[in-house]
This record gives sequence, structure tokens and C-alpha cells, in this order.
Amino acid sequence: MEAFGKPGLPPTWASSDKDRVGTALGTSRLWFTLGHGILNEVFWPSVGRPQIRDLGFLVAREGFWAEVKRVARYRILEEDPASPLVEVVHEGEGYRLHLAFVPDPRRDALLIGFRLEGEGFRLYPLLAPHLGGSGLGNTAWVEAGALLAQKGEEALALVGPFTRGSAGYVGFSDGWQDFAKNGAMTWTFPRAEDGNVALMGEVREAKGTLALAFATTPEGAKTLAKSALAEGLEAVRARVRALWQGVLEGLDLEGPDPELQALARRSFLVLKAHEDRTYPGALVASLSVPWGNTRDDPGGYHLVWTRDAVEAAFAHLALGREEEVRTALTYLAATQAEDGHWPQNFFPEGRPYWGGIQLDEAALPVLLAAALKERGGLPEAVRAMVRRAAGFLAREGPVSPQDRWEENPGLSPFTLAATVAALAAAALYGFLAGEEAEYALSLADCWNARIEEWTFVEGTSLDLAHGTRGHYVRLAPPGPLGLRGRVEVRNRVGVSLEPAALVGLEFLELVRLGLRPPDDPRVLDSLRLADALLRVETPTGFFYHRYPEDGYGEHEDGRPFDGTGRGRAWPLLTGERGMAAFLLGEDPLPYLRSMAGGTGRGGLIPEQVWDGAPIPERNLLPGKPTGSAQPLVWAHAEYLKLYLAWTRGKAPPERLGRVAERYLSGRGTPRVRHFRREVPLEALAPGERLLVEERRPFVLHLGFDGWKGVRDVESEPLPFGLHGVLLDLEGHETLEFTLYYPEEGRWEGKDYRVRRR
Repeated sequence: MEAFGKPGLPPTWASSDKDRVGTALGTSRLWFTLGHGILNEVFWPSVGRPQIRDLGFLVAREGFWAEVKRVARYRILEEDPASPLVEVVHEGEGYRLHLAFVPDPRRDALLIGFRLEGEGFRLYPLLAPHLGGSGLGNTAWVEAGALLAQKGEEALALVGPFTRGSAGYVGFSDGWQDFAKNGAMTWTFPRAEDGNVALMGEVREAKGTLALAFATTPEGAKTLAKSALAEGLEAVRARVRALWQGVLEGLDLEGPDPELQALARRSFLVLKAHEDRTYPGALVASLSVPWGNTRDDPGGYHLVWTRDAVEAAFAHLALGREEEVRTALTYLAATQAEDGHWPQNFFPEGRPYWGGIQLDEAALPVLLAAALKERGGLPEAVRAMVRRAAGFLAREGPVSPQDRWEENPGLSPFTLAATVAALAAAALYGFLAGEEAEYALSLADCWNARIEEWTFVEGTSLDLAHGTRGHYVRLAPPGPLGLRGRVEVRNRVGVSLEPAALVGLEFLELVRLGLRPPDDPRVLDSLRLADALLRVETPTGFFYHRYPEDGYGEHEDGRPFDGTGRGRAWPLLTGERGMAAFLLGEDPLPYLRSMAGGTGRGGLIPEQVWDGAPIPERNLLPGKPTGSAQPLVWAHAEYLKLYLAWTRGKAPPERLGRVAERYLSGRGTPRVRHFRREVPLEALAPGERLLVEERRPFVLHLGFDGWKGVRDVESEPLPFGLHGVLLDLEGHETLEFTLYYPEEGRWEGKDYRVRRR
């Protein structure tokens, strides 16, 4: 009898609500996730390639059956929060199911030990292959003692003590539908081809081991699975334990609070479990797909975002694990574009996914390289990487095509802080020399001095309402209107706001990097406003929204984000706010406890927590994870950095001594103002000179004091492929000019005017 319902329902991924992530280390190229007490996505042969949606379990006896995931009564038992070795115990009406998940360090295989207690019960594993990173086009079949699937040159085998099996199409002839319609396993379809397929097997033994393995052929997958079974669960478990104990040697996370210490150790596991082994240093944002149970997203969060990867590397640096930092930097050197930037995100092998550009993603690797250089040696290739990145920042800044939330172009305090610090660090730490170093430092000084001009507002209605004099905005849009313009709110159709209404925590990077003192009145006013407008109190702790009117999150009724929604509260922002409190001399403990309170059932920190009324039927509870990514590596990195600040008194690892000393001491006062059309300058202070610069050759048509003494000056080459004309207004009140581009044979078409203060 043929399986029916081809090709099956449209595929989706598992819920992003993970209980645990893990990997064996060793030579294995397999990563696994657990969610709702069962196996979710398994990644092979890299952290960027999920191969199954899930492997769940039904238990049944005469007249009764249950899917343990839906019953959702389970406990997670861990040997050590920093170990991937976990067991899950499910309990239900008359049964108890013990599951142990043990990745094989030497094979691309995962062993699953099971023990089912309960009179007359049998176990029915239910596997949903998504080979090649998609539920489309899979073929599944049954052999004696094995359930198999293949798509192209990717195959899997689930091997165990099966007495029979069935292959079907999801939503029609799969094993779950069989139980739902017939109350038992009555179908034994031998094969289901080219569709969204599922496999079910019957296990009559009450105790045993299953092996899930991956290879380029079904035969190879079976061989790996059988080899792992032959070695035995306990022997493989001992190998995993020994490997992780070696990695954990010297890891000092002792602290006075056992719960917070456990989360710190678990955070270290999260960081290590998200790094690829085929491409060492490739660290993805999350082994999950946000709202994955509602969509078939080929990218998900299992992609490398340079920003997230560097944030994790900084956490490693705070832990003193310099080898992980060197590995991250050499990987970044290999994936950098020739012009110095990195793609918005990319698969571990370096293949771009989205096409946006964010200046902070070019700046943060420079800060990481300089921080490592402060502590010791640096691979030579990284020096060249820094020079390319600094050149990109110098050419393309200060306006970023995207902010750190990947939503809008403009001038953001976070991106500006990272860019200024990176340019200064490239010069101050010897990555640049001669004219390049002088130019980068001059540009950093100029842009640093203009951050408030670009992103600070005063006397707004928000300030009047909250007793503040002014505040930093999340983002000022590009263009001549600047802070008087409007910003389109992504994920909210037809909604735009004036920049003053876009309150965010981006300005905290100015303090973290040492560009502004933590008690700067402008910082303190902005903190007061952010606490009033963005902070959300929940039963588990307090968290922060990204900005008012955010649309990235579930709808008010709990429906998943579908391109529109309402942004929820972010634990990582609680971490950022906590670091600001630490730098102000306050106790960061309440912030750590909030982050710990917002974790999921398995103790992982999510991207967002629910901040509305409880909706139990959608598993949305105040202060607990939403359907967004869980875990989020960036959030765990922020937790580790804040935990070390609390327990060790450590300053943020991103803060560079020479950069902070320059700007906190006032030595970074600009002597040259860099004029760019994107950020025109209105006035020069006494003693300052003006450098009009462009990304291509030009002729400056200029005059003084109302176009007197008109003349043309050809631009000269500047470092990093730029071109400019350096001018002095001494003896004049105003300078008027326009630009002509000889290579294009056209005028700029706009006159500019700069006055003396």
C-alpha cells in the first residue's frame, strides 16, 4: 500500500523554544537542540545546516496513546550546566519515559537512550527529515531495524530495535495522523517519495538505545549509526564527558549565587555549542528559527552575524580564553570582503544570505582585534583585516545603511560609537601607520565631537514630561533634515516617527567604549527617559524594549510575528543596562537576576520575553520566552560579561584603554573638521580647519564672505581612496563652495556654506 497525501503539508521548523543545545566536540560535525522535551533540529555537517525538524515520541497501550511533547510534563536533568549531557524525564497517565541524549565525538551521530515505564506501553519514535535545510523534496523509507531518508547527497538513518516502521507524508499519512485517526499504529507504508515526509517506528523493548546518524549516502548513515550503537551509550557518554572537561579546565565562574553561577556555566556551553568545526570561528546567532513552527525559513538564525559573533568573542575574552578569540578573528579575516566590510549575515562557509551593510559589523572586529592585541599576540592576517575594515569605515561612514537592528539607515549612537572607537583603535594600536593613522585618528576625533549634534535632542515633549533636559535618540535618518526628519518604523505598515520619539539604549555604547563618562548629564538624562519608556516590569524581572512602536514580535493576541507585530522586551538589553549601572558604581545584581528569571524551561536566554497578559494556550507567560530565537548567543554573551563584572569587577572587554583615555581625558578634540555631503557642517570653531572630502576626485569651486575671490581647487588623494581639499577660514567669516566631478562632467548642483563661530 502506497503512502498517500503527496507531497504533504507545507513544511515548518520546530518551535524556537529550546530547552538545550549541544555538541560533542571531537571530530563529529553534529549539533543538536532539544525543545519541549524532545529532539528538535539537528545540524550537520555545519551549524548552518539543519537536517531534521524534530524527533518526537509517542507512547501507547491498548486504548490509550499520547505524544509526550504535547503532554509537556517533563523534567530536565543535567550533569553540569556547562555540559551537553542531559536527560529528560516525561511523565503522563500511567507512564514514565526517560530519554538520554548523547552526541558521539567521533561520528556524525547522536545516541538516544530510552527507558519506558508503564504496564503495556510501547514507544513510537516519530522523525521528520528536513534534509538539505528544507522539508521539501525528501524521500523516506523503512528497512529492517532502520528508518531512512535522503535528498541528493544528504542522508540520515535512525537505527534501533524497531519491530516495524512506516513512511508517510506530513498531515496525511504520517504516523501521528495514524494514531489520531485509528488510535494505534495501523499503517506500515514502506516508502514516501519527494515530499514533506515523516517516519515512525515501533519499539517493543522497554529499554534500549536509538542512533540518529548523517552521511552523504544512506549506507554511510546506517554504518555510522550502527557503529555508535556498537560502542555503546555509556562508552560514548564517557568520551563526551572527557572532552568537555578538557574544555572547561581553567574556566573560573565561581560566584556567590548558585543560580546565577549555573546560568553563567550554561552560557559558556551555549557559546561553545554554536561554533562550527569545519569552519572554526564561525559562530551562528542561534540554533533556532524564530517562530519556526509557523514557517519554513531557510536562513533562520543559524547564520553568522559578525556583530553577534564578535559579542560572543568578547565574552570569551572576558573569560581569558584568548584562543577562541584568535580563532574568531582568523575566521573573520577569511570572510571579509575585499573592500573591508562583512555581509549582513552569511552561512558558516562564508556564503552571504541577506545583502544589507551595517557599519558596526565592520567596526566591532577592529575593536576585538585591538582588545586581543592589548593582551598579547595577534595573527598577521588579522592586521591586514583591520586595515581593510578601517578603510571601509573611513570611506563609507558615518551614515550606516542599516542600524544594529537591521531596520533603518541613518546615524545611530551605537554604530557611531563603534565606528569612532574602531578608527581610533586602528591608529592608536599600530594597525595603521603614517598618513593613514593620522587621517583615521582625525576622522575619529571629528565624528566623536559631532555625535551629539547628530543624535541628541533637547527640550522635546518627552523631556518636558519626564523632567529631562534632552536625550539621545535611537537613530537620526539620513538626509538634510536629520533630527527634524522622520524614521519609518519597520514591521509597522505606514508608521513613521520623528527621531525624538525613537528612544533606545544605543547611547550606552558611548559609555561602554569610553567615549563618554557614565555620569555625563546627557547620558544620565537618557537613562532616566529610557527607564521610564522602555523598561517593563514582569513577574520574573525587568526587561527593555528596543524602542517605542517596535513591530518585531508577536501580535497583541499572541499570534506569531508574520512580518508585522509588536516588539517585546529583550533580556540582552537588560544586560546592556546592567553594565551601565556597573560603570556608574551601582550593583548589577538585579539585572543579572532579571536575565536569569527570563530564561526558558531549560535555562536558556531568549531573544524576547512576553510582556503582555498571559496567553497560556500559546505558551506566552509574562517574563518568559516568546516564539523568538532561544537561545540567543548575543544575550548569553551579555550575561557572561555582566556576570564577570559583578563577580570579578571586570570592566567591559570592549573598552580599549588607549581609546577611552583619549576621549575621557579630552585629548580627542578635533583640529580638522571633515565635511561630507551626507553630514554637512555649518560652523568651524577657532583654530579648526576644514577638509572637504569625497569618494572620488572633484574640483572645489569656492569663495569667501559671500562668494568673493572665487577660485577652483582640484582635490588631492587622501588615505583609503578618498579625495579632499584642506581649507583654512582664518581671516574670513564664511566659506561658500560647490563641487564639480570632472570624471563625470557634472556639477554637484548644490551650494554649501560654512561659517566661523
